[in-house]
Amino acid sequence: MPRQIYLYTKSILERVSFDAKLFCKELEKATRMLLPYELDQLREWLLSFTQEKPELRQCIVFIES
Repeated sequence: MPRQIYLYTKSILERVSFDAKLFCKELEKATRMLLPYELDQLREWLLSFTQEKPELRQCIVFIES
């Protein structure tokens, strides 16, 4: 079940990546739902995903705090 939440979170973040403010909001919500090891996986995915979208890099602070 937790794996489903992780995959769902990634799909939501991909869908809202057109708007940095909404992306940050969804990422902040994800930090409350995911388990610590899932947050680590999400952090790695975010670093890769935001390579081509520098405007989203500012949102990574939500997952690092």
